[in-house]
Amino acid sequence: MAAAPADRGFEISGLIPAPPAAVWQALTTADGWRRMGVPFAVLDFRIGGTIETNYSAAARLGQPDNIRNQIAAFIPGRMLALRNIQAPPSFPYPEAFAKTVTVFELKGEGAGTRLTVTGVGYGQGPAYDWLLDKFKEGDAWTLKQLADSFAGKTPAPVSTAPSFTKP
Repeated sequence: MAAAPADRGFEISGLIPAPPAAVWQALTTADGWRRMGVPFAVLDFRIGGTIETNYSAAARLGQPDNIRNQIAAFIPGRMLALRNIQAPPSFPYPEAFAKTVTVFELKGEGAGTRLTVTGVGYGQGPAYDWLLDKFKEGDAWTLKQLADSFAGKTPAPVSTAPSFTKP
């Protein structure tokens, strides 16, 4: 079945210098999200569960400025699909973002893992245009953080993460 003409998306991928099991653990644990540059993370890893994060290490569970993603689907070791259910108050277009899904796919490649991030459900209009640009940039930053963490490199400071504040 083809996507509706209004649906747009993006796909980026990176080679992570770690086996798929290690990359899967990074996607499914709080320690793993910290490897991706997120200082605060709490996971309830199950279908319908959530991944709650914040770029501030001082964050606490349930704060209104936390990012909450619901786990829409997963295939252990291979695929994880998330939908945003809470964006910080400063985040523009939360209603449009809630209509999108982010899919992480893992595939062994040599001694590493090809991690592909696909964003789907982006409609037409200025809100979706902004979201597409920001999440292409943001997810590329996250992939680099994860790859660097497995390569033993010092992570980039959170201050270098793309800004997701109102335009």
